[in-house]
Amino acid sequence: MLARRLLTQTHSLARPQFRGFAAAGDKFPAVDVDFGFPPKKVNMGERLAGKKTIVVGLPGAFTPVCSGQQVPSYLAMQAELKAKGVDEVLVYCVNDGAVMEGWAKDQKVAGSMITFLADPRSELTKALNLVLDEPPVMAVLGNPRCQRFAIVVENGIIKDLAVAGGDVPDEATFAEAMLKKC
Repeated sequence: MLARRLLTQTHSLARPQFRGFAAAGDKFPAVDVDFGFPPKKVNMGERLAGKKTIVVGLPGAFTPVCSGQQVPSYLAMQAELKAKGVDEVLVYCVNDGAVMEGWAKDQKVAGSMITFLADPRSELTKALNLVLDEPPVMAVLGNPRCQRFAIVVENGIIKDLAVAGGDVPDEATFAEAMLKKC
């Protein structure tokens, strides 16, 4: 319970206040991530080619904001996202494929437009320069994670993005906000 409260209290405080990450117009990194367990490699460049996708990076599976608000926002707004031409929503964390597979079952994403992926070595997170490694967060989650973000990608090119932290609330990365960027 203490860890949950600390994560809820520190998730907005522990992010860098400077912009040094991917930007609109950049090509999305063609980095391999994992799907399922045993993991199957998914190349993000190939996965994003020819489609309109929202890529959502989250600090951790089963964490309060991610499980209670963020993923449910995308599940609830699938029809609206599809109407805006979004083909799929890819959600990933710095966790292993088994954890992400378990979380996908918990969140009931089977049959939806949402796919959960794993970045166990932080390769995608590092390529986007969105590593979350501030001491308060690491005290709760144990190792560097991914900052909370959402990126609209069209045919492998970043069209718009929101990274929570500083003056940007977590809600800026939820489905309602991203729908306006599609």
